[in-house]
Amino acid sequence: MKIKGKVFVFGDHVNTDEIIPARFLNTGDPVELAGYCMEDTRPGFGQRADIVGSILLAGENFGCGSSREHAPIAIKAAGIACVMARSFARIFLRNSINIGLPLVELPGTHDILENDEVEVDFQQGTVVHFHSRTTYRFQPYPSFMQDIIRHNGWLNYAKNLVYPAA
Repeated sequence: MKIKGKVFVFGDHVNTDEIIPARFLNTGDPVELAGYCMEDTRPGFGQRADIVGSILLAGENFGCGSSREHAPIAIKAAGIACVMARSFARIFLRNSINIGLPLVELPGTHDILENDEVEVDFQQGTVVHFHSRTTYRFQPYPSFMQDIIRHNGWLNYAKNLVYPAA
């Protein structure tokens, strides 16, 4: 699986309250949550048409804070194809995989800037930065985790195990 998209850059320690502010948690509707994605960091970000298919790039400890699953749901429902960061909070990583939101842990990305374009190859474990012509390497997910993402989340993956597609 490959994803090619425009990059939006965020900083270190982006917490779940910044990803989806608590005042918008009176719904579980993914579409409504998407509209408020990163609202306190970048007002209107979740409503931008150009984020569909894009890639969020952040620093250390992305998704820290509360364990709410609304944060990765808001990101995915906004149409963001992947999140790359130097590191992820453990529960955010698990919640993301469970809903089929791909994450890439990538330590050295200092030359990737806002609006640059990259291509992520999950099987090869590479990120190609077109502007600098740099290829970064990351540890690919084990095959079962790639299957969870390919099936759009844990529940669909489990259903496919019980009732395989013909």
